[in-house]
Amino acid sequence: MLRPALAVAAATVLAAPAGAEIIAASADHYTLRHEATSTRSPGEMWQRLIDPAAWWSPDHTFSGDAANLSLDPRAGGLWREDWADGSVSHGTVLSVIEGKMLRLDAPFGPLQGMGVTVIWTITIEPDGEGGSTVIFDEVANGATASQLARIAPAVDGVKGEAIARLVADEVDD
Repeated sequence: MLRPALAVAAATVLAAPAGAEIIAASADHYTLRHEATSTRSPGEMWQRLIDPAAWWSPDHTFSGDAANLSLDPRAGGLWREDWADGSVSHGTVLSVIEGKMLRLDAPFGPLQGMGVTVIWTITIEPDGEGGSTVIFDEVANGATASQLARIAPAVDGVKGEAIARLVADEVDD
């Protein structure tokens, strides 16, 4: 089950990405940025990215099993989780530039219940050495969600773990 207190998740980060930063945080807004490199080519990284079951942590799912995740990488497509007793849309794809950029309206976990808008942009760039650089940019806004400054570090931890798992050669669960 998805942990309601994302602070626990922040403590379980596998490895710090090359760059991680809470750029801004206030009562009704946060901006996060994570950057990491991989030996995978941009094309290989894209294929991994659009298969979240291969890299997303089961600790950050409702069902407890990342195999229940799917992503339809086209505008209007969903990042979904389906299991025997339920389903959830974690995010809606806003735009895609295949192999380079995926943008989602993605209020994951408790952010859905807070009624905030969360835009998560994932960019993949060649690193000049045959590998790739992956960048996560996330912006959350919600005038009635006075908890965003407090939750930003926990979300930062979850996304830090996610980017580390995405670029990892192997993922242990």
